[in-house]
Amino acid sequence: MDVKNLAKIEALLFTADEPVPLKDLARVTDLSPAEVKEHIEVLIREYNKNSHGIMIREYDQSYLFVTKAEYATFIEELHNNRSLAHLSQAALETLAIIAYKQPVTRAEIEEIRGVKAEKTLLTLSKYDLIQELGRKDSIGNPIVYGTTKKFLQHFDLKDLSQLPEIEEEEL
Repeated sequence: MDVKNLAKIEALLFTADEPVPLKDLARVTDLSPAEVKEHIEVLIREYNKNSHGIMIREYDQSYLFVTKAEYATFIEELHNNRSLAHLSQAALETLAIIAYKQPVTRAEIEEIRGVKAEKTLLTLSKYDLIQELGRKDSIGNPIVYGTTKKFLQHFDLKDLSQLPEIEEEEL
C-alpha cells in the first residue's frame, strides 16, 4: 500500500463538500478504481476506530468524510447551527413514493397521494433530494422524477437497495 496515494485520497475526500465518485478519484490520482477502492477501505478501517470523530461514508460509489453521529450536538453548539427545516409530512410522503416507485411522474404521485404534488416537488427539488430523470414515452411526455445522491446522503443510505421493505396493504 503506497502511503502517498493513501494520503492523496484522504486529502481529496477531506476537502470535498459532496461525495466524490470513485471514478473521479481514480482519474485524479492516476490509479485504477480497484486500487482507489483498496485505499479507501484502509481509510475506512482507520477512521472507524474510536479515536476519530469522523469517518468515511459511501453513497452509491461516491465517498465523503462525515462526522460521527455521537458528536453532532458538539458541532451544532460550536457552529450555533439550527438544523435545516424539517420536511413536511406531505414532502416525506412524496419523497417516499419517488424513492420506491422511481422513475415516477407527477400524475402517478398525485394518483397515489390523492392531492396535487407540484409545490411539494418544487420543495424537494430545491433541497436537491429529487431530480428530473427525463420524460416518459407516453401521451404528453410527462417528466419523470427520481432521487439524488443527496437523498442517499441525507438518509445515510449506501444505495437504494438499503431502503426498508414496505408492506403492501390489502384493500
